[in-house]
Amino acid sequence: MKIIDHINNAKGKTLFSFELLPPIKGQSIKGIFDAIDPLMEFNPPFIDVTYLREDYIYKQHANGLLEKVAYRKRPSTVATCAAIMNKYKVDAVPHLICGGFTKDETENALIDLQFLGIDNVLVLRGDARKSDNAFIPTPNGHAYASELLQHVADMNKGKYLHDDMESAEKTDFCIGVAGYPEKHFESPNLDTDFKWLKHKVDTGADFIVTQMFFDNNKYQEFVDKCRANGINVPIIPGLKPITSSKQLISLPKIFHLDIPLELSEAVQACKSEKEVKEVGIEWMINQCNELKAMGAPVLHFYTMGNPEPTKRIARAVF
Repeated sequence: MKIIDHINNAKGKTLFSFELLPPIKGQSIKGIFDAIDPLMEFNPPFIDVTYLREDYIYKQHANGLLEKVAYRKRPSTVATCAAIMNKYKVDAVPHLICGGFTKDETENALIDLQFLGIDNVLVLRGDARKSDNAFIPTPNGHAYASELLQHVADMNKGKYLHDDMESAEKTDFCIGVAGYPEKHFESPNLDTDFKWLKHKVDTGADFIVTQMFFDNNKYQEFVDKCRANGINVPIIPGLKPITSSKQLISLPKIFHLDIPLELSEAVQACKSEKEVKEVGIEWMINQCNELKAMGAPVLHFYTMGNPEPTKRIARAVF
């Protein structure tokens, strides 16, 4: 089922969902199931599975020379989605990214997803490789999420890359895109963000999932600004509790977000990492209750394979 249908069928009730990483290459699917099982009591209608682009590793040969080799650490997003749908009978939402894929490879992946009965995709540009200072598009690949989105929207209209295809069937993907309540770090200003977000919705995006945030006022301001700009699709807040004091530095650095003064001071006052975790969970419980009262359609948790904090939050909120 499409995510927009799950939201519409909920008739105003806030739903619960979460995101996880596919297995590291060489590991079994059991670790994924172990991360999902504790959260199934909250009846998630869908589960997101991330897609990480390839990076480079250096292999040293016997002669001492180093060889630069492309390596994808977590290659199994599509298979993980299929396994989740088969075992739990819930919708799996694969991320689609630009980096690491040609347009033909993207199209073939979308055909595979359609054959598997996957109705939803989350379209993202994706991050730069760790070895690169900035995002570098794959040759003959998409450079921007808006281009990738257009590709999916074209297939939904029966338009494929190769015009000589006869009787090409239309796909029917429900398409999600990312939103940034505190501005994308590469955007010159927030108004430019809204311009491109409106373009994505006009192109065919059906819902928005936000970057994590810790100040609900910023989410409400983002929603209000979206509506003022004619962006009327569901806006799903992305959430992650602070569980370590190191995250006061790492989260703003990696995700370019602000941590409210009240929360940062509470974390800094903790005498142990256990106390930090309790502060982070309590903050997120309050944040979730406020978001429910604000009418958020779904509370979407970035679990990173650790279900325990999310389970505690969900039990207090749902």
